[in-house]
Amino acid sequence: MTSQADEMRSLYLQTITVLSNTFRRLERQVPKPQQVPFRDGFVFRFIEQTLEQALLLKLARVVTGLRAVDVLLKAGLLQEMAATCRMLDEIGEDIAFLAAPLTNDEITELHKRYLGGFWAEEFQAPDNTLARHQKPDTPKRNKIQAYVQRVLNPDDNPSRIADVNQALSSTYSGYIHASAPQVMDLYGGNPAHFHIEGMQGTPLMEDHVYDAWNYFYRGIGGGIVVSRAFGDSSLSKTLGEFHDKFLEQSGERANGLPRIAGAEPQLRQPA
Repeated sequence: MTSQADEMRSLYLQTITVLSNTFRRLERQVPKPQQVPFRDGFVFRFIEQTLEQALLLKLARVVTGLRAVDVLLKAGLLQEMAATCRMLDEIGEDIAFLAAPLTNDEITELHKRYLGGFWAEEFQAPDNTLARHQKPDTPKRNKIQAYVQRVLNPDDNPSRIADVNQALSSTYSGYIHASAPQVMDLYGGNPAHFHIEGMQGTPLMEDHVYDAWNYFYRGIGGGIVVSRAFGDSSLSKTLGEFHDKFLEQSGERANGLPRIAGAEPQLRQPA
């Protein structure tokens, strides 16, 4: 990596630390997982299955996903990094969707359907793992996106947002499914060959370091959304301050993006 990329990675690692600490703080605010019998032993499950617990699980995958992005980026495994980013796209949407009933709206039938599938067990009959898995009736992605757009971003152009979502989905899904155009990014150099050992030293490295920034930035936003949904105004303020520090240290990459630390978060009222 270049010195500039090394500086950016330092900022990424700071973000991972901040979000890890955020997770640990929020983890203490919900009932702990309990042992549930499974075959001859047990598994851990959240018994209450609250919205906050669902958000906590999504935030856990934001933290591990960003760790994976850092590791894969450092190794030059850009295809795998892009596939991880595609997962982070959906997790970010899920966080906004699940937080909205606690901050801006109420639980809808769409949320109930989503949560029914989210909490559903993989194996309906634990003693028979070969039994056919019954796919939960979860809402389609475009329904979740439309809800988030309507409730959280009503002033944005819906058709433009839909076009952006579609473009991101089609591009990054190609990395998940190993579509030919995306896999061919591995080919190049002099002499030209497939870089299956990693793409360090290739022009694409700089592009992916640049792209990764967006996911760490959005990860901070996800942490702020979850902290507000939990009603933790102190944590939300701390994350807002880090958000602004992140932008200040990002240089030109952050040009035009608003600072939020001074803004008063809109929190739900205690029950």
